[in-house]
Amino acid sequence: MACTISIFGFQYCQAQVFSESFKPFTGTPEHYVCYHITDSITIDGKLDEAAWQQVNWTNDFVDIEGSKRPQPPLQTRVKMMWDQQYLYIAATLREPHIWATLRDHDAVIFHDNDFEVFIDPDGDTHQYYEIEINAFNTVMDLFMNKPYRNGGTAMLNWDTKGLKTAVHVNGSINQPGDTDKEWTVEMAIPFQAFRYFNSPERPQDSSIWRINFSRVEWDTDIRNNQYVKQRKPEHNWVWSAQDIINMHAPERWGYLLFTTQPAGNNHVQFRMPPAEQARQVLWQLYHQQQQYRQQHGRYAASLQQLQLPAKQTAANGVVYTLEVEGISSQYNARIQGSNFKGYININQEGRIYESRN
Repeated sequence: MACTISIFGFQYCQAQVFSESFKPFTGTPEHYVCYHITDSITIDGKLDEAAWQQVNWTNDFVDIEGSKRPQPPLQTRVKMMWDQQYLYIAATLREPHIWATLRDHDAVIFHDNDFEVFIDPDGDTHQYYEIEINAFNTVMDLFMNKPYRNGGTAMLNWDTKGLKTAVHVNGSINQPGDTDKEWTVEMAIPFQAFRYFNSPERPQDSSIWRINFSRVEWDTDIRNNQYVKQRKPEHNWVWSAQDIINMHAPERWGYLLFTTQPAGNNHVQFRMPPAEQARQVLWQLYHQQQQYRQQHGRYAASLQQLQLPAKQTAANGVVYTLEVEGISSQYNARIQGSNFKGYININQEGRIYESRN
């Protein structure tokens, strides 16, 4: 999802200010083990290669707000695999009435029913990527320097160089008189494309990326033998629940574990990185810093001002040591845990990253 405006011929997205809707995430993100393949894949939307049959589907998509909303009535699910060049993504979207209107690259695709991919290779919540596609196989792709809540800008002049996509329709498009079954998306995203100002991000064995998927679904009426969107908000169905109606909170996305084990193995176990619980502590601090600034016009310069302890022990016995330093408009906090080396840091823009000292 994106809210775009046009400036000097380019489209950008307006910033969202901090609010209580960005409360710390306490859920458990979904995870997926991405197996390695050596066979060639034809991107045609049909998923008939043997490799696709050897990897598992994700769990069915849920409402973006999670269990507080009903399960979506139409099934959506995803498969993934990789080789040295590409991340392969396949999705099936059950749909009795398949329609689309947009054919121009970088049109605002979620104005149609669409499928969306969000990828943050290093998991720092900044410099991440979004790809949207509709049933016409029309693509919008963009680069985010940081989330909208932190003043981020959607850069639509970024393109996924070398991207391959295809859509297979099991039914018909824009034919209200019949009942369709589903449309299937197939993508090959080159790792070389995951760059803006920096070197491309490439996974290795045991690399963990953050990723999520969204399906935008509009309710429609049929008028004059055409689909017409109803005047009410769209449905947002996702793989890993966000708990808020906003995909641009990357710390809530699912985990993608890359393994060099071949597709068909299906025995690699996902284990949560040991520092992930420490990240949750930092997100609590981030939230309290935002509240403090709203009340006092500046960030807190000490843990005492935030009423947070310097040491705390988790239920599993892990001891965390927390530090913060700041001035009126900036701060940096870091945490050390007894179960991992180095530090996890977070700053006023919500960038979260590892350091050794």
